Amino acid sequence: MPSYVVTGAARGIGFEFIKQLSADSGNILFAVVRNKSTATKLAALPGNNITVLEADVTDVKALNAAASEVSKATGGKLDYLINNAALMNHPGFTLDQFPSPEAVEKDLLDHFKVNAVGVVHTTNAFLSLLRNGSTKKVITLSTGLADAEFTVLAEAAGEPSYSISKAAVNMIVAKYAAQFKGEGFTFLALSPGLVNTSISAPTAEELEEHKMLGKAIAKIAPDFKGPITPEESVKMQLEVINRWTVKDTGAFVSHFGNKQWL
Repeated sequence: MPSYVVTGAARGIGFEFIKQLSADSGNILFAVVRNKSTATKLAALPGNNITVLEADVTDVKALNAAASEVSKATGGKLDYLINNAALMNHPGFTLDQFPSPEAVEKDLLDHFKVNAVGVVHTTNAFLSLLRNGSTKKVITLSTGLADAEFTVLAEAAGEPSYSISKAAVNMIVAKYAAQFKGEGFTFLALSPGLVNTSISAPTAEELEEHKMLGKAIAKIAPDFKGPITPEESVKMQLEVINRWTVKDTGAFVSHFGNKQWL
């Protein structure tokens, strides 16, 4: 019975991971959310193989407590960790367009704390359980916007803080892969593609950001047909996760299993 921990599981891609994985009653699932009281969609899912745990990925104490709960339920082991939780603000700015030096610094540091440092804290909290697991897979969601070559070719200057923090994530994944390959771990930075996770109408700032992103996509992928759904993305990601092995640990790939980001 494989066990999974998914962070940021209350909505969007994280929720969809739990939803699809819960369809197999043999899976043991732990959905990590920041606030259990607002994670109502998880409570509505059928089946009895989901445990909801409360922890912010920047809170080491809460993460260790969550890992302790997982350990009690699984006999001290974990097969898969999916680092999905992330911060993605939509300031609609490029690096030179923030209203002040303080504003750009805050945005960069806020993203780095959640998206990069949070991945380190989460991975470390569950590392001992993963060592005892049979699969030893750690998947961290990244983005094609963290690919430097794609960024330059597409002239994708938007979403700077998110992109920069996710580029750091790719190196974090590589560092763990270098350290733990000998123990049979598989670390993977995985882009979910361009996914429509909107739960409300976009703001004016988000519309401007979408316009910038649309121009970038038109340059690099003129045949792109638009964002995919969370259902499509997670189905494709799981196919990549299931076939990825320690031989290629540390890679940064898309939901196609290659460098095709769109």
